[in-house]
Amino acid sequence: MFFVALVVDGMLAGTLYALIALAFVVVYKASRIINFALGEWVMLGSRLAAAGFYALHLGRAAALAAGCAGMALLGIVFNRLVLQRLVGQPLIALIMVTLGLGALVRGAAALAFRGIPGAVPLAIPQAPVMLAGIAISADKLAAAVIAAAAIGGVSWFFQRSRTGLALRAIADDQQVAMAMGIDIGRHFSIAWALVGVVAVLAGTLWTAASGGGFGLVLVGLKVFPVVIVGGLDSIPGTIAGALLIGVLESLAAGYLDPLLGGGFSTVAAYLVLLGMLFARPYGLFGRPHVERV
Repeated sequence: MFFVALVVDGMLAGTLYALIALAFVVVYKASRIINFALGEWVMLGSRLAAAGFYALHLGRAAALAAGCAGMALLGIVFNRLVLQRLVGQPLIALIMVTLGLGALVRGAAALAFRGIPGAVPLAIPQAPVMLAGIAISADKLAAAVIAAAAIGGVSWFFQRSRTGLALRAIADDQQVAMAMGIDIGRHFSIAWALVGVVAVLAGTLWTAASGGGFGLVLVGLKVFPVVIVGGLDSIPGTIAGALLIGVLESLAAGYLDPLLGGGFSTVAAYLVLLGMLFARPYGLFGRPHVERV
């Protein structure tokens, strides 16, 4: 029963990891940009929603909508004013820009949201839910269900919508996409706006279920093993990798931390990451990069 409880808890956490990781994969699939400020985006999204709820006294839905609008606007402005000016520049320039943005967001958020609680509570009963004799936190279960619905929505967007099809075409070959009349700048803005919306949902759900506040920046670092294990450009791989990492961390916390010392579960995912880089660098569901010579 202890093993089953750990697996269930890990899967609930993995669902939230998957939603956070989607904010990474959305940008990479569209533009091949690695966003190293992901943790800061998720933290800022949760803080904007919390500010709307506590400071502006909006309802939960209105606070989330305001946070999504603010983060979507940030994504569009960042893409148009910064990233589009770096087209054709070395990859290291794009990496340094995202790192710089992350540092700016961390410093500004600590000042702007001082004194505002970091979590928007979910409107559900706090009593644990009993499932097959296992007590499950109501907050974690509700957050996982909402996250799963959001993941399904993003997956549908990429697979079924015309905009999602255009973003996938851009990811495959930008020159061909431009020749077919796809406005790359506009679709990059859409991708970054979507990242902002996902960041608000992921950050709000994570803080409601697990707390975190400004510590969400560290949660963003946990996403990198997820996307590497699953595959940088694969949404199904991201979901599978997130569930795998979530269960692994939960089992390590339950069985290995008492033997090896607390904290081993926090590095277990990175050990899997190293193994994956050696065995299958493009991930479980990723596509190997093939060049014709």
